[in-house]
Parts: sequence; structure tokens; C-alpha cells
Amino acid sequence: MSNSADTIKQVDSMLMVEGNASKHLGHSGSGNYAMRERIQKIVFLLFKGAVAINGLALLIICGFVLYYGLPAMSWEFLTENPRNSMTEGGILPCIVGTIVLSYGALMVALPWGIATAIYLNEYATSPKLVRILRLGINNLAGVPSVVFGLFGLSLFVTVMGMGVSILAGVCTLGALALPLVIGASEEALRSVPQTYREASLGLGATKWQTIYRVVLPAALPGMMTGAILTLSRAAGETAAIMFTAAVFFTPEMPASLFDDVMALPYHIYVLATAGTEIEKTRHIQYGTSLVLISLVLGMNMVAIYIRAKMQKKMVK
Repeated sequence: MSNSADTIKQVDSMLMVEGNASKHLGHSGSGNYAMRERIQKIVFLLFKGAVAINGLALLIICGFVLYYGLPAMSWEFLTENPRNSMTEGGILPCIVGTIVLSYGALMVALPWGIATAIYLNEYATSPKLVRILRLGINNLAGVPSVVFGLFGLSLFVTVMGMGVSILAGVCTLGALALPLVIGASEEALRSVPQTYREASLGLGATKWQTIYRVVLPAALPGMMTGAILTLSRAAGETAAIMFTAAVFFTPEMPASLFDDVMALPYHIYVLATAGTEIEKTRHIQYGTSLVLISLVLGMNMVAIYIRAKMQKKMVK
């Protein structure tokens, strides 16, 4: 009987110890959870503050440009050529030149970028080679645009004999935007489920047929992100076209790919830094900036609309 009593006491003491330990762990766990909650709230607050600061900065910049650029807006400003040392007239040649250069760069960069992404994601078998190529692409994305301008000047303008022309500017901008297209296209290809490829190959399709008829249509909406980034980057570039395509003034619209062209960003740069009547053209500078922002926004909205239509079609 004494042994049984001792055993019962030992069990009771063990249960009491376990209960105290569980209570302690419960209190510790709840304390850790509360601490994590506080840290999460602080981090989210910092994120919200960063978004608010960026949004406020964007609103201030857009409001500033709108306030000073809106008085320059008129039908004449949008539809006529510059006159009287750029102090009068409009910016129609600049608008046309920017659109031509932007869409030309897209036509150059998109096919090459998609083809490179397909090779890296679907065909390349050497991990070392893929790492080297991706390292080169990432480094290329960080190269300053003025370096691309000098590259275009030496290769396209001088060596290939294109001269200062739309074609040389388009090729330079296409090379500048190529890393953006490759990165966006690779991400889009990775997002396509592997089961799509396996099902297509299981039905007897070749690898190219699988890529062309299954993978590419599924990844195309994501690839449009690269197209949007290309348009935005090409439309706002100055250094890449000042050596290869853009001129301060030309009396006529370009008639071929080998003609030089005016462009909105270069026009703003010249008016603000090297113009003969800088103060007299101040309203034109802000007006041109407002047109450039509106043009980039409009081109992006068109591309976003096309991407949305593609995504809806894929869902259906």
C-alpha cells in the first residue's frame, strides 16, 4: 500500500510539473505572438509610409508639370512645327518622332528578347552557360544609357553607315531595352505550369510545337509587361538618341528610316540647356514635358488594355 501511495504521489508531482511547464510555454508563446504582431504592424506601417511618400512625390511632380505646362497647350502647339528659334509654333515633329522611335525599339527588342528567353528557359542545358548569360543580361540592364548612345554611335552610325537616322536610334533603343524584355519574358515562361508541356508532349507534339502552340500563348500576357516597360523606357530616353537619331530641328517630317528625327525628351533637353532663348521657351519646356508624360501614359494604357484582353481570352 505504501508503494502505491508513493507511486500516486510521484505521478501527481509529474503532472503538476507538466502543467506548470505548459502554462509557462503558453504564456511565452502568447508573448512571442504579441511581439510578432507588433513587429508586423510596424513593418506594414513603414510600407504604407513608403507608398504614401512615393505617391505624394508623384502627385507633386505631375501637379508641378501640369500647372506650368497646361498654359502652353493649344491645337497649334500640338499640330504645328516649331518656328522662330523654337520660341513659337508647336511640337508635332517631336511627337511623331517619339512615337516612331518607341514602337521601333519595341519591334526590335521584343522578338530578340522573347527568342533569348525561350532559349534560356526551354532549350539551354548547361547550367554554367545559363548563369553566365543571365549575369551578362543583368549587367547589361545596369549600363547607363549614355554608354548605349556611344555604342550606337560607333556601331550603327559609323561602322554600319546608317548615319544619324531613325534606324540607328531604333537599334540603339532596342539594345537598351533588351534586358527588360528578356527578364519579363523569362518570368512569363516560368509562370506557365510544367503540366502544360507534359500534356502536349504526351499527345505527341514536338518540343517546338509545344512551345509555339501551348507555352507561348499562355505566357504572352506576361510578356506584354516587357513590351510596356520597353515603350516607357524608349519614350523617355535622351542620351541614347542624342548621338544616333535626334536633332534639334528639322523642317520636314521624316520620309524614311534613314532620316533624322526630332524627339520630345531631346527637345526638352535642348530647350532647357542649349537653347538661344531659354527663358522665352520655359512654357514650351513644361508643355513638352506634359505632352511626353501624357504620351507615355497613353501608350502604356493601350498596351495594358491589349494585355488585359489577352488574359481574358486565355481564361475563356
